[in-house]
This record gives sequence, C-alpha cells and structure tokens, in this order.
Amino acid sequence: MTKTLIPVILAGGKGERFWPLSRRHRPKQFLCLDGTGDSLLQSTANRLLPLAQKWENLWVITAAPIADGVREQLPQLPETNLLVEPQGKDTAPAVAWATLEIAKHYGKDAVIGFFPADHWIGDNDAFQQTLKAASEVALTENAIVTLGIKPAYPSTGYGYIEQGKHYGEFNNLLVYSVSRFTEKPNRETAELFIETGKFSWNSGMFIFRAGVVLEELKKYAPQMVQLLQDKGQEAYENLEKKSIDYVLMEKTQLAYVLPANFGWDDLGDWNSLERLIESKGQNVELANHVGLDTQGAIIYASNDDEVIVTIGLENVVIVRDQNVTLVVNKERTQDIKKVLQLLSKNSQLEKLL
Repeated sequence: MTKTLIPVILAGGKGERFWPLSRRHRPKQFLCLDGTGDSLLQSTANRLLPLAQKWENLWVITAAPIADGVREQLPQLPETNLLVEPQGKDTAPAVAWATLEIAKHYGKDAVIGFFPADHWIGDNDAFQQTLKAASEVALTENAIVTLGIKPAYPSTGYGYIEQGKHYGEFNNLLVYSVSRFTEKPNRETAELFIETGKFSWNSGMFIFRAGVVLEELKKYAPQMVQLLQDKGQEAYENLEKKSIDYVLMEKTQLAYVLPANFGWDDLGDWNSLERLIESKGQNVELANHVGLDTQGAIIYASNDDEVIVTIGLENVVIVRDQNVTLVVNKERTQDIKKVLQLLSKNSQLEKLL
C-alpha cells in the first residue's frame, strides 16, 4: 500500500445488552472485557495506529453525552479529529459526515476505513494484512470494500454477505463482488448460507476512497449529503436515522467483499464472553464465585470484594455492578433492552440506566 489509511472509529453506540455494566456515561466501548487492562475503544485505536502511522491520522466519531469519556480514554487524539454527533442517527450520517470532513483535510483520494469501537480481534497480524489488501483495492479501483468474516457457526444474530464473481487477488487475499446483503436470518437459512461456502458475516467494517463514497451517497442520499455539506454538525436535527447498509451498501454497484479469517467477535451481549474468555471450568467466572451444582453460567462482578454464590443453576448470566444485580437466562439476553425500556419509564429507577 502506497497511501496511508485514515481509520475512523465509530464510537457512538450504547451497548445496552451489556447493562448493568454498560451505562449511559460508561457504554460498552469504555469497558475492558478481556482482562488486558485496555478498554474496547483503546484496543481498537491501538490496532489501527500502525496503519494510520500517527495519531493525527486517526479519527473518532461519537455521541455528545460520551465525548468527554472518549477524550479521557484517548488523550493522544487531536481534538480536531474527534467528531461529536449532537444526536444519534445511526451509521449513515456518521459515515457521511466523517467522510466529508476527512475529504476536506486529505482530499477526495484519501483512503478511509470505518471500524466499530467494540469489536474483538484475535489475530492482529492477519487483521493488518487484511486491511492492507482492502486498502489496495480501494486505492486502485472505484470500490467500496467490506470485510466479511468466515462464519464459525450458523449465527442468527449477524447479517450475511453473499459473494458474487471473483474480482481479483490483493496482498494474497481474494476479493469478490457483492451479490447481496441479507439481514439476520433464521437458523435454517443461516445453515443453508454456510453450506454454500459463499456467505460471510457482515462485520460492519469497510474501506474506500472518500470521493467514491461521496459520489455514491449523492446518488442514493442526496439530501443527507447536502445538509451535512451546508451545516455540518448542525444538520443532525434534520437527518433521518438510517444505517449505512440501508442507505448505501445494499444499493451501490461498487460493493466488494474481502472474506477474512482473523478471529472476530462483535461482543453483542454477555454471551459473547464465552467466546472471548477461555473457561477453566464449567462456568465463565469474572467474579469471586462459589458455586454448587452450577454449570454453563457467566458470572461477573465489578467489585473484587463481592462474592456471588450460586446453587443448582444452569445457563444463566449473573452480573453485579454497583447497586444493580442482573440474573437472566442465557437465551434471553436480547431482552435486556426491553428491561431498560421499563426502567426508563420509572422516574425512580431511570437513574440506573
């Protein structure tokens, strides 16, 4: 790769399914979940710095309520490289605004990569090689390259990308045109996808030249681009809440997929700790735990002084943080969001969010 990649970290998410550890002013990306001492946001920045070459080439876009937290976590980040959204409007406005700002600084030929702040990557060397390949494609072609993840199991929680024709080989990795994007399928469909060998999980990471995406956005979302060009941050109150997949990736003819295998997890909810942390026993324990006839449990406490005792439990998640204890069946962790909606309607309990 002859041109520096400009990475942008998408750090505006709430991480609600990691409640009660993840809260309004301490969202998931600020947490350390793998025992390394670094938060997910810090780990993401450290992974991307070798490609950016210096902090001045790394950008972060985040939400206003947690902007100060980003500054604390990444003190080396230049203030001009922190884009603060006044309102969360999903990923389409975030990508469009960041691309416009970077194009002003680096020009329309700048190669930009977008990366969620809350991913776990297992093999950093393979990750670097994959990004170099994607950057080569973006640098030499009118292409929007998305990183597909080789499916490890028939997940119903991820979107899928079907690869079309073989396009070429870059940095010893194969690149394909995108045939279609599919939202989260049922298990039977996911199993069929995997059997074909032509589907990847949609990682939400993509790389392109600024000018290529701006032209495509002007084609598919002209009003959004015009508002952001004219008003910048002030445009948000008039923008619709839409994802970049819906606005652009599912419509563009310039989408390409690079199937990758560098060990990946999007850490969607508490169950992902089983994939992240190698268990030495019947349970995943990130707490002082005394268990009797307890198996398949995920147990977490934020305070080392507290002890969690369990008797006769199976397949549960138990989380103790400050003044909240969560106990949930592992198959119901998606419903944590529903509980948060109930809390938000209670004036006395709303402070727990």
